[in-house]
Amino acid sequence: MTKITRPKLPKLLEVKIYKTGQTRGADNDVIYQNRVSRSSTVLIPYSVWHNHLIARNMEFENGYIVLIPPSITDLHELEREGLCLGNNSLYFYETRHDWDNYNPQHRHLLVATSRKAPLGGHFVARVPATNSTSDGSKINLGFTDSSLKGAGIRVYEYASSEQITQCSLQLEALFWHCYDAMDVIVASGMSRENAIKRRESVLQECRELQLLDYDRLRSARIVNADNVTICPLCLEPISGCGFMTRLSQVAGREVPDTTVTEVSLFHIEELRPGVFNHRPYNLGWGHHHCNVIAKDSGIMPTLIRLREIVERNINAGVDIPSTF
Repeated sequence: MTKITRPKLPKLLEVKIYKTGQTRGADNDVIYQNRVSRSSTVLIPYSVWHNHLIARNMEFENGYIVLIPPSITDLHELEREGLCLGNNSLYFYETRHDWDNYNPQHRHLLVATSRKAPLGGHFVARVPATNSTSDGSKINLGFTDSSLKGAGIRVYEYASSEQITQCSLQLEALFWHCYDAMDVIVASGMSRENAIKRRESVLQECRELQLLDYDRLRSARIVNADNVTICPLCLEPISGCGFMTRLSQVAGREVPDTTVTEVSLFHIEELRPGVFNHRPYNLGWGHHHCNVIAKDSGIMPTLIRLREIVERNINAGVDIPSTF
């Protein structure tokens, strides 16, 4: 397929769209990789593998590793589940109880060293420190080197390379559907001529890929009746300025290197095990604070909760001002 050359977006917007194809952050004391492509090696908890056929039937581009509780010692059980220790599965030690009762050293297990089969070992460990034992230091074994940090990504964050590309295109198209997009992007340093050229090129490609079905976008709360991009939670039209403006911080609690903007990626149906929701027509742009409120609860449960809060305050006699 011929690569389309377009005028470049302002850096902040370009990076923001690019990062939608990456996973969330992860620190050194968890098993997950930090800010990598959503098409990376997937880590599947055994319970998800056992209970959700979609995980078994998915063809992951860079493979998968099923994380087995150390209490499962019957390898025949794993074989019946289509699993082979050290090939497509590893024991995952994450509690002191498991480490003490199913110690990998006593079982002659080796630490895994590869994300690809064969995995080079049988287990990985991320056991927090504790004061309840004489040797309660944390245990981080496997995938801790700077060149191989983290075993993979959370299974529900996965998306194929094709989906990532389509989502990025649709998300850029949604930026261009902000009511002030053209004025904002010109003010950010892009010439109007290049902005128009880029916008029309992206919208045309989206039409060809069937990514601009406005009925579906409206039904998903991504655009309003006028096809203007809106926040999926509060339904307020999104300003293009929100893509270019750093989030204001509380005085005295500022973080000098913050990269959080006023607008962020918003999953309409939340990410959760057993489904793959990083996909076209399930992603929009929302206010950062609305995203924080919704978190992993989903839009409707969040709206129900907010209504309960408001009604409880009104019933308690609280006079809620129209502005604050």
